[in-house]
Amino acid sequence: MKLLYLHGLSSGPDGYKPTWLRNHGCTVVAPQLVDDDFAASVEIAQQSLASEPFDVVVGSSRGGAVALALDTGHTPRVVIAPAWRQLGMNPIAGAATVILHSPHDELVPIADSRELAARWQLPAGSLVEIGDRHTMSDSAALAALLDAIRRVAPAAK
Repeated sequence: MKLLYLHGLSSGPDGYKPTWLRNHGCTVVAPQLVDDDFAASVEIAQQSLASEPFDVVVGSSRGGAVALALDTGHTPRVVIAPAWRQLGMNPIAGAATVILHSPHDELVPIADSRELAARWQLPAGSLVEIGDRHTMSDSAALAALLDAIRRVAPAAK
């Protein structure tokens, strides 16, 4: 399964979650995004998405907001605690979007993801409330991430 992984603020292509995904059988392409320039990060991500086919776009926190700013066409998204409200953006989504968010998130309120799920009328189960903090690096959150990716990936259907 080939993923375009968009990292969060102060993280990078070789962060914990993309490395974990690689270690669990995923091919992960993770461009270096620009921490202090959201528009440049979106452009980098859009160019990466256009350069080769991906099964799923995955974004974490600020990278989740980047993922929600992309025109992914038919490529589904899995976003982790997307920081869209903090960035003042109008997110794009579709039925093939899964949101993972910890109810104990100390940085991005889970209410933001609940609002997105309601606004987009996502199917039941599209908002997965799991994890013990914003980083979503506990075992339950990581298992839910891999499950969500497999659920939306075209090859898994």
